[in-house]
Amino acid sequence: MMIEFKTHASSSKGNLYTVTDGKTKLMIECGLSYKEIQRALNFKISEIEGCLLSHNHGDHARGVKDIMKAGIDVYTSLGTMNALKVASHRFKEIKALEQFRIGTWTILPFDIQHDTEDPLGFLLANEDDEKLLFVTDTYYVKYKFEGVNILAVECNYSMEILNQNILEGFVPAVMKKRLIRSHFSLENVKEFLKANDLSKVQEIWLLHLSDSNSNAELFKEEIMALTGRRVYVP
Repeated sequence: MMIEFKTHASSSKGNLYTVTDGKTKLMIECGLSYKEIQRALNFKISEIEGCLLSHNHGDHARGVKDIMKAGIDVYTSLGTMNALKVASHRFKEIKALEQFRIGTWTILPFDIQHDTEDPLGFLLANEDDEKLLFVTDTYYVKYKFEGVNILAVECNYSMEILNQNILEGFVPAVMKKRLIRSHFSLENVKEFLKANDLSKVQEIWLLHLSDSNSNAELFKEEIMALTGRRVYVP
């Protein structure tokens, strides 16, 4: 398989990912400072052909002004652009379910459910029809996908751990309401995986785990047991 997906940061402190098919290298999210982004990419910023941005929250979009200044086009929804209040010719408006191309990638954005204006997930396909599905910061995905090779999906919290933390007073009960309406739980990720065609999946990446309401080892084991696939928790 030609697709290589890399996680450089994946938490509520910051998110930065890269994907390449050996020909076109893309950044997904830019939620670190510009210096941190430069370091993460070994100062090879010029190799990046574009940045896909799911939504406007700082842990996903912190570096947006600086990467555009550095000459990188940012592909995102109009709602995200407006929320970021950044004007630049480097902003490229994309719409849910309208395919577009960057280099050798064909990209299909799709709408997701998060507490922001117009957030997106992305299905990327290279010229050999190898596919990467990227979904973060959503509590639900209404679409089904076929022939995906790499699945990079948020697995923010477990309802069991969250309820226990609320019970013990570690997490305020008010947090639960927001989490349930904005982030992907382990339970929902399992339902999502069951609903989709995993026949070609080679790697599953569990992204954006909560600091307090998750358990990386447990999540990895449970998803491996469910799918029989290689599972990575960055």
